Amino acid sequence: MADQEMAGKVVVITGASSGIGKGTARKFAETGAFVVAAARREELLEELARECAALGGRALAMHTDVSKAENVEQLARRAVSTFSRIDVWINNTGSGTLGRFEEVPLSEHVQVIETDMLGTLYGSYYAMKQFHKQKHGTLLNVSSVLGKIPAPYYASYAAAKHGVAGLDGALRQELAVNNIEGIHVCTVYPMAMDTLFFEHFADHTGHKAMPIPPVYDPQEVVDTLYRLVKEPEDEVAVGGMSGPGTLFAHRVAPAVVEKALGKLIPREQMEKADLAPDISGSLSGG
Repeated sequence: MADQEMAGKVVVITGASSGIGKGTARKFAETGAFVVAAARREELLEELARECAALGGRALAMHTDVSKAENVEQLARRAVSTFSRIDVWINNTGSGTLGRFEEVPLSEHVQVIETDMLGTLYGSYYAMKQFHKQKHGTLLNVSSVLGKIPAPYYASYAAAKHGVAGLDGALRQELAVNNIEGIHVCTVYPMAMDTLFFEHFADHTGHKAMPIPPVYDPQEVVDTLYRLVKEPEDEVAVGGMSGPGTLFAHRVAPAVVEKALGKLIPREQMEKADLAPDISGSLSGG
């Protein structure tokens, strides 16, 4: 159903071929927005573009590897050349590798940083350049609850997501000290969501990678991203009451929360999880 406030807005979404990214693209398309959907899997992107058109929006599919700055620059240029502006940029692409830090191949740690941190930095850079030119825009970066709370066996993922939080905080400070009011930077911290994200995770624990319970409906993240375009907030935790509650508890008693998480992850992802061979998931280049 078209939304007068959203109709015609130009929304760039990375990681749009599945999961939260795909759901977000569909959400904006059905309200009349112009969606620029970016990801590596071209067939899924083309299918998504057709779905968005059928929902009433207009969509442009762009094959993009966010770990390559030139790919992200091309994405921004194509969005502007096609639609003349960018109103919203959502950095959603994510990857991860699970296992003891020194037992995970170094190349995988590097790929996670390149995708989750540098990919977000590249997207933020080209989005902010365009926003400053046109004097408006909303940047939405999807981090993770592990972007606030460190967790064992997620070293590079947690490092990258902490980096996103730091990047966004610095950008908000720059906007504030320069008295810029038309540009917004929002960071979203989801709890574990019921998506295929862990199907693409690299896993070197000897057990099948599973989300850390409790697990939530990814529509919560989709709805939050949509709401933030209308009602920007600096930081939002997503996942029922647990998301905000977990981050609040960590601010009050970080050592207690980190100790609890340090026990929860080995129990849920190693002791309870089924045995499985090592895999490199999406980090294998597929």
